[in-house]
Amino acid sequence: MNPYAKLPRNFYLETDVTKIAKSLLGKVLCTQFDGKLTKARITETEAYCGRTDDTCHAYPDRRTPRTETMYAQGGTAYVYVCYGIHYLVNIVTNQKDIADVVLIRGVEPIEGQRFMLERRKLSKISSTLCASPATLSIALGITKNHDGIDLLGDQIWLENANEISPEKIQIGTRVGMNPNRKSAYLPWRFSIKNNKWVSKGKGLVKSNL
Repeated sequence: MNPYAKLPRNFYLETDVTKIAKSLLGKVLCTQFDGKLTKARITETEAYCGRTDDTCHAYPDRRTPRTETMYAQGGTAYVYVCYGIHYLVNIVTNQKDIADVVLIRGVEPIEGQRFMLERRKLSKISSTLCASPATLSIALGITKNHDGIDLLGDQIWLENANEISPEKIQIGTRVGMNPNRKSAYLPWRFSIKNNKWVSKGKGLVKSNL
């Protein structure tokens, strides 16, 4: 696959959601709305599996109006509302009717920064521009209206980039999990080590008590 080419459908059909969550690191998330092109390199991801992961919206393989997009074919955007105000963008993976998704937690702006600043109502670029899944969606112009969009289209898509080597990937637990869930401590959060564009959220740590 050539660097900077739009990712093809088969990239998203990977059956191991943790493997694709790692592979997405370094890839470029692109949006184009109303003639405003923005691009940002993915620095942090979290994996979710609807069949085995009880922190996932679709667990245990539950189809509802909210989760239906998660069952689309790989290469679809799943955008949901968190706390009634924040839009969080996920990448649907695997085959149709299998609810695997990867949450995009952090990105590094690389093109269209002035549009990102306008949307965030900021005057200068800093790591706070895309400091969380909620703020990166604002910066890139992604809303609930984009839920279900095909990522091979011309509104939201991903471009290839050089693979991040395993030794440069930080692995940890996911953010905001209910500690009483059996899957809460899974090491399914992945980020690029020492990258300032990784979100500040803290994953769970098991107590020795």
